[in-house]
Amino acid sequence: MDGYGEFLEAAKAAAREAGGLLRENADKRGEIMFKGAVDLVTHFDRKSQEMIFRRLSAAFPGHGYLAEEGLSLPGTSDCRWIIDPIDGTTNFAHTFPVFCVSIALEQKGEVVVGAVYDPMRDELFEAARGRGAFLNGARIRVSDIPELGKALLATGFPYDVRTSRFNNVREFNAFIVRAQAVRRCGSAALDLCYVACGRFDGFWELKLKPWDVAAGALIVEEAGGRVSDFEGRPFDPFNQRTLATNGLIHEEMKKALEECGDDDR
Repeated sequence: MDGYGEFLEAAKAAAREAGGLLRENADKRGEIMFKGAVDLVTHFDRKSQEMIFRRLSAAFPGHGYLAEEGLSLPGTSDCRWIIDPIDGTTNFAHTFPVFCVSIALEQKGEVVVGAVYDPMRDELFEAARGRGAFLNGARIRVSDIPELGKALLATGFPYDVRTSRFNNVREFNAFIVRAQAVRRCGSAALDLCYVACGRFDGFWELKLKPWDVAAGALIVEEAGGRVSDFEGRPFDPFNQRTLATNGLIHEEMKKALEECGDDDR
């Protein structure tokens, strides 16, 4: 793990610490604030983010930060942490136990470390660039499902689904009749990790943010999968169209997305 080991261990420790906070409070709704019609934030999003920031900034004082709850700090080094303190906040706020902590490290514009922790299942997904992907210390690989018709897919819907024409409904309708089934769990980071370990065979979603996908996408790639935008271009966490698969069904999914188009919406 030379080169990234210290970073990965710090990310894992921070994710576990913040995840412990969430697990202890998973049955408490607490204070809920709305950032939009359906986009909400809880007191625990902010507490989790503060906990992660304190740990990482103490260990790496020169690093920058980009996180969901308003944290955007430049650093004095070429490293920046990309953090989602609760991916699946709506689930958490409704005491539905599907959420996680997602932490990635970007170095010179490339994501090199990712850790995603599901505190309710005590599952820690991790990867470092070029070192493989792991779940609770055991190496993971993507599935070997060879065709879309036999695939279990995952997706989600953007927070402006009520008001925007670009809302993933057309894409969902296209895949529900092409795949074996489609699931909507409410955490993009976990969806990506489930692609990485073969629980899902493919994932797509619109309008995701870097903190939703940075760690999970690296874990998929290190597990032997493929991540791109909808047109098949190389993955960029700032591109709001993410497609991740086991690699075998990538072209089929890309073709289905292309057929949905945007021009008449």
